[in-house]
Amino acid sequence: MVDNNMKKKALITGGAGYFGSLLLRKLLEKDYECVIFDLNDAEDRPSEVGFIQGDIRDYAAVLAACKGVNVVHHNVAQVPLAKDKEAFHTVNYNGTENLLRAALEAGVDKVVHTSSSAIFGIPDQNPVTEDTPPRPGEAYGKAKYEGELLCKTYVDKGLDVSIIRPRTIMGHGRLGIFQILFEWIYEGNNVPVFGKGDNVYQFVHADDLAEACILAGERKGSETYNCGAEKFGTMREVLEALCRHANTGSKVTSVPMAPAVIGMKITSAIGLSPLGAYHSLMYGNSMYFDISKAKKELGWNPKFSNEEMFIESYEWYVKNRDAVINSTTGSHHRRGVKQGVLSLVKRIL
Repeated sequence: MVDNNMKKKALITGGAGYFGSLLLRKLLEKDYECVIFDLNDAEDRPSEVGFIQGDIRDYAAVLAACKGVNVVHHNVAQVPLAKDKEAFHTVNYNGTENLLRAALEAGVDKVVHTSSSAIFGIPDQNPVTEDTPPRPGEAYGKAKYEGELLCKTYVDKGLDVSIIRPRTIMGHGRLGIFQILFEWIYEGNNVPVFGKGDNVYQFVHADDLAEACILAGERKGSETYNCGAEKFGTMREVLEALCRHANTGSKVTSVPMAPAVIGMKITSAIGLSPLGAYHSLMYGNSMYFDISKAKKELGWNPKFSNEEMFIESYEWYVKNRDAVINSTTGSHHRRGVKQGVLSLVKRIL
């Protein structure tokens, strides 16, 4: 067990990734000693932060990283953009079991597991609460849900684990599929919504999410928290607000939902589109969390609305566009995405 009189030490798995790197900086601001565990080092890692190179699927490496640690923030995940069902299982499930087993063996005080709203698939009703039964609709969501079940198993073994479920993460530096959206708007192209675009869709800013993770890491007791923006609206509303802000001539245009979803699924499956199964599943559907539990128990208060985080993220993209548009290194969410067939779609909208 770690000496509580010493500076708290945090291990961030996936600390070189998009969210992991932002969480790292928030932890440093709160005077944590930090170490990241990842396959690759981050170019922007602060000099005072330790780096352990390793694969989450390697138990010996994970165990070594967990020794002497107070809290582990577990963020390693194979994301939907990877479209790799085997990796979804080996990383998001087997890797999570390695982390939990190692944390228990090493005597870690607390584990915060970052899960996903994908575990719910298309919910029967909104808002989604912590008690809404999970019903993942694709391979990524299923693997993340299985990871949650592992957490509950290790809680029964005596490990203190809290689960954070974020809505779709947005924030400065967020690329991946959002780079495509931002580039289209930057160029003045129209952007699509399915049907009227009146599906209510909640996002969460990475800074707000990091704050929730840190608060959960400092609270004893194994709990689950749904995290999202407090101010949000429809998909059309947030995209129209961004188009107005950018003032490049882009407009939001409606496309029929059923054929669009079929087209997304087919082009994704045959490798013509960068989008994954989860994107076609959810883009035209409503989903938003009840965040009252996180606010009450953690004292968490998200600062960013949907519109604010989209505008901030777009402005970051415009400022850094030349450096990131052709980036090929880093995690899926920290590098540009090849548009594939989407480059043709934008010409007909």
